[in-house]
This record gives sequence, C-alpha cells and structure tokens, in this order.
Amino acid sequence: MSRRRVVITGMGAVSPLGLTLEATWDSLLEGKSGAAPVTRFDTSKHSTKFACDVKGFRGEDYFGKLELRRIDFFTQHLLVACDEAMKDSGLDMGREDPTRAGCVLGTGIGGIFEFENTKNVATAKGVDRVSPFFIPKMMGNAMAGQASIRYNLQGTSFATVSACASSSHAIGLALRTIQWGEADIMLTGGSEAATSELGLAGFCAMKALSTRNDDPTRASRPFDRERDGFVMGEGAAGLVLEDYERAKARGANIYAEVLSYGSTDDAHHITAPRGDADGSTRAILLALQDGNIKPEEVEYVNAHGTSTELNDKSETLALKKAFGDHVHKLQVSSTKSMVGHLLGASGALEMAAVALTISRGHIHPTINYEYPDPDCDLDYVPNEARECNVRIAISNSLGFGGHNACLAVGRLV
Repeated sequence: MSRRRVVITGMGAVSPLGLTLEATWDSLLEGKSGAAPVTRFDTSKHSTKFACDVKGFRGEDYFGKLELRRIDFFTQHLLVACDEAMKDSGLDMGREDPTRAGCVLGTGIGGIFEFENTKNVATAKGVDRVSPFFIPKMMGNAMAGQASIRYNLQGTSFATVSACASSSHAIGLALRTIQWGEADIMLTGGSEAATSELGLAGFCAMKALSTRNDDPTRASRPFDRERDGFVMGEGAAGLVLEDYERAKARGANIYAEVLSYGSTDDAHHITAPRGDADGSTRAILLALQDGNIKPEEVEYVNAHGTSTELNDKSETLALKKAFGDHVHKLQVSSTKSMVGHLLGASGALEMAAVALTISRGHIHPTINYEYPDPDCDLDYVPNEARECNVRIAISNSLGFGGHNACLAVGRLV
C-alpha cells in the first residue's frame, strides 16, 4: 500500500516574540530578539540572569478560574497555540469522525512550575496541603490529554519526551500515523515552560547557558565565533497535519507538505554531541531517503543552531557530511538566535517557521552573526531576512541524550 501524502493545514504559536504565529513570524523576519532579564524571581544567585520568556501572557485571558487550577503553564501555552492552529485549519471537529483524529505532542521537561510551587506548599504547610491537581498538572503528557479532551481527539494520543528533539519526534510520529492510514487528522507540536527558578539554576549549573548578562539580546549567536552558550526560551507551537486528499477535497489552505522524517541516536554522551556528527548525519540522510529526496534538491536548512560551541560545530559537520559539495549552496538559519532555546518545543516552532518560509517565500535570518568561525563556514543567512523561493527544506533537532530528528518539508506540487 502506498503511503498517503501529509500536509500542514493549520498552525499557531505562543513565543518570546509574540502570542500568535503572525506576531512571531513578523518579528523573526525583522530579526528581533526575545531575550530580556528574568523578572519572575530573584536571579541574584544565578550565573545567567536573562532568558527568552513569553511576555504579556496571562492565563486568565484565555481560561476560566477553575480551568487554570488544573493546567500548568506549559499546557496553557500549548492550548492557546493549538486553539490558533485548529481555528486556522478551518476544521469543525463537531463534524469530523473523532476516532480518525489524534494528537502527538512533545515536551522536554513538562510541568516544572507546578513541581516547584507544590514543593514550596508541602514544605511550608505540610504534605496534606498538596493539591489533588498536582500530578495531573505536572505530568508531561498532560498537554496531550488536555488537548484531546478539548478538541475531542479520540485517535492515538500521547506525548514524546526526548529533550530538544521532543516536538520534532512528535511531528514525525504524527506524520507516520497519517501516512500509515491510522488517522486522517493529527494535532501535533510541543510546549515548554521551564524558565523557573529551579529550571534556570539547573542549566546554569551545567554551564550550558550564555552569561552575557550585560547584553542579553546579543547573547544567542549561533555559529558565531564568540558564542558562549544557549539562551533559555519558552513557548509552544501547534500544527494540524492532514491527509492531503481530504484537505484538498474540503478546500483547506495548505502551507506545505511534510515529506519525510529521520531519527537516530548518538549513543555517546548524555549531553554532548558526537565529535564526528555521525548520529545527526544519519538522521538527515534517513529523512532524505524516506522522502526520496536528492541532497541537491534541498535549498534551506532550519538548523538546531543552539549557540553552543560543540553543537554548532557538530551540526555544521553533519551538514557537510550529508550534503557533500552541495552544502555550500544551502541557506542555513537558526530560529533560536531570536527566540532562544525552547527545549522540547523548539522543533515545533521551527517547523512552523519552515512551513512559512516555503509558503511565503522568505527566510528569517540568524541574528548576532558577527565573527566567522573557521569550524562553522556555511551560509547562515546572517542578520537580514531574504526573499527566496524555497521548494524543499529540512529542520534539524538534536537533543540531550543524543536524540536526533530531521524533518523534510516541501512546497505542494
């Protein structure tokens, strides 16, 4: 049986650059940074005092008081993004077969705000004061369960947890679910809200973050020689994937086609990538093979591009090994240069950016690229957006644990 074609018919986002996908996209094209000093808690003892957090988001603007008691910050972001995506898709789930619609969403950490808040309550007032909503709010799959209930999605529904590759794995599995005929509609994407006192402290302790506290907006600088670590981000993105034939039949707006997916593991180190970039190279090659895509057909790469010394060097090497001589014709940019690292949600927001690149003919830049690195010598679309008629692109996600995922996306033909 031939695999079914899968397209993107709806998208939404909550990000450090805006509370909608359109606001986020406009800021990406303008090269704006979402980095700013953290004001949620005292950072005087944190080595890094800034992040790309979501600004102006108030849960009470979207949810009732009772509902807010039952959903953590990361699930709030996710549901707002998915409300936008579902509306954008034009689907009326009241008229769809709910057993043919499912949900796969990714997160790296889950409800860390609820974890911290509940620990404080238990310490100050006693464990008998712990809320009965603690576990249902904190668990990583809470967002998938809540989304399924909200939109009556009765097909397969679960969460993927693979650090920075989580939502790319979620999108890949949602793609497979439709390709294999197990569903017609899949809600996918991911969410993260880990810029908490403990979350920031943990990444500070790992020495993974930039400490450019005097100049936060210039701190995330993927592939630049002066990079000194990533910038924490938060937010969510939701995407509606749909069987192409049914999307066409109902006259849906189609952003792009999801062509293929590749996934590997380095089996090397819990945080550091392999020096030879073997795992990430194989993920790219698997995605190309899965979609019958020739390397020279790829025109744009949305890089994982974290702004850490090892990742950027390793990812550049992976692109060179996967694409050979064609690598110097690729246009490569990093969304994280502006939104920071959304951890488990990064792949979802970056996938949305790729789909908009293909549908609207613009590539957003990699900002803060000032000093070339001999080990990172590709075209990183420095500092200014470009008009470009991209037909096929890939999006890379490389997570702690050695998890690698690559998604290929193309213009509908």
